[in-house]
Amino acid sequence: MTGPDKDIRFPLEHYNRLCFLKNIITKPNIMVGDYTYYDDFEDVHNFEKNVKYHFDFVGDKLVIGKFCMIASGVSFIMNGANHLTDAISAYPFAIFGHGWQEAMQGKSYPSKGDTIVGNDVWIGHQATIMPGMKIGDGAIIAAHSVVTKDVAPYTIVGGNPAKPIRKRFPEEHIQKLLELQWWNWDLEKITAHVHLLTGANVESLPH
Repeated sequence: MTGPDKDIRFPLEHYNRLCFLKNIITKPNIMVGDYTYYDDFEDVHNFEKNVKYHFDFVGDKLVIGKFCMIASGVSFIMNGANHLTDAISAYPFAIFGHGWQEAMQGKSYPSKGDTIVGNDVWIGHQATIMPGMKIGDGAIIAAHSVVTKDVAPYTIVGGNPAKPIRKRFPEEHIQKLLELQWWNWDLEKITAHVHLLTGANVESLPH
């Protein structure tokens, strides 16, 4: 066993609706790790279309780790969607110029920073991730969930707004997995231990 080539676009033979995502990304403010895949019912190039309000002038980034699983219809709402909420009007006068931009002198639109998705994260069908969310390693986002708060590592969340359902493992096992960072092993080591990574015995993993 050698494991698949991380630099191939479509790792499943004769199937072009699942891709290793980093190999189709064109925008420099979206960064994706090795082996993270995106599955789309129509066209994998829909991924970038589903990263909404991601304007270059805002400067925020979408960073996704290694070995993530992203289902069709997942949306990432970026900081360009934010409006003033503590002003009398939330209308974005400044973006239309012609003198209106002067109203924003000394002011700024709200920003929650970069959106960060850890490693080995599964995001279910039509989930929505709001701006600036931090999703920990090993987390699972249920289908149709709306993530409005950070998600702790190895936690399953669901609903609108998404709330914790349960931890995937006992806390001591979560700490061990976070220390091991198996997703950073070299490919030969991962391949040699796939039978353990697909099992449930955390203690069986090598140190």
